[in-house]
Amino acid sequence: MTDTGAPRPYDEFSMFHENAEEFGIPYPGPPIVTRRSVPVDADRRLSSLVWGDAEPELVLLHGGAQNAHTWDTVALALARPLVAIDLPGHGHSDGGKIGARNLLDNADDVAVTIRELAPDAAAVVGMSLGGLTSIALADRHPELVRKLVLVDVTPGVTSEKAKAITDFVRGPESFPDFDAILARTVEHNPGRSVASLRRGILHNAQQREDGTWVWRHARFRADEPPDQGAPGRFVDLWEAVSRLAVPVMLVRGMRSQSVIDDGDEEELLRRYPGARVEHVDAGHSVQGDQPVELARLITDFAG
Repeated sequence: MTDTGAPRPYDEFSMFHENAEEFGIPYPGPPIVTRRSVPVDADRRLSSLVWGDAEPELVLLHGGAQNAHTWDTVALALARPLVAIDLPGHGHSDGGKIGARNLLDNADDVAVTIRELAPDAAAVVGMSLGGLTSIALADRHPELVRKLVLVDVTPGVTSEKAKAITDFVRGPESFPDFDAILARTVEHNPGRSVASLRRGILHNAQQREDGTWVWRHARFRADEPPDQGAPGRFVDLWEAVSRLAVPVMLVRGMRSQSVIDDGDEEELLRRYPGARVEHVDAGHSVQGDQPVELARLITDFAG
């Protein structure tokens, strides 16, 4: 694989036209997108991408080892004002109070950010770690969650179901050049275009002065238990699902990379009989595999 010429300096707002072109989304010109930073306590801030110049209608929470830019294509397809938040320890946000995957602390930090940037949002959309965080958010700060979209995650996720993902995240600490980090990412995502993965790396990694590349997100430590951050460690999120009092939609990827099985879907419907469930031809990263379809489902559900 030849080096794709990763640009320096990095301009995070320069690639939206590529997202639109790849998925056939109309592109009248660069969207209005700004980066905002919100203090969540005396020492830490969460960073977000604010799309549009009107009151945000949606809040998007990414998965573990991702960042707010994972939603770029979905945001372009939605074409409505929204906020995509970098979770603690991810993207441009500071770390969490305890760790990057502490669900309760994450929910409290996200709540501060939503109150500042999108207090009247019609729905919160959470994928993977962001989905678990959004369940905790709805339980602890129900006034901020009017509708809830869970993207390929339920409290039934386990280390075994997520093994392929955690193995990837626990990979090399650094890479000698851009080719190396791209090659590993392509190997882990065989169904995605190289162009989309290249964009993802540029948003989710950075080059050191010595030329090596490292991920922006907090690494899972080698000695960290696989279930660190899983719901059972902090709170029984199935019980939180049972307490939900807002409309819920689960968007489940049906390819082998998904972390949801039939038992998870059945348990969600047992705990919350009114939940809407949609099956999509995608892996775990529905927003990467089927962003336009996901945007359509979100629009139909959120109104």
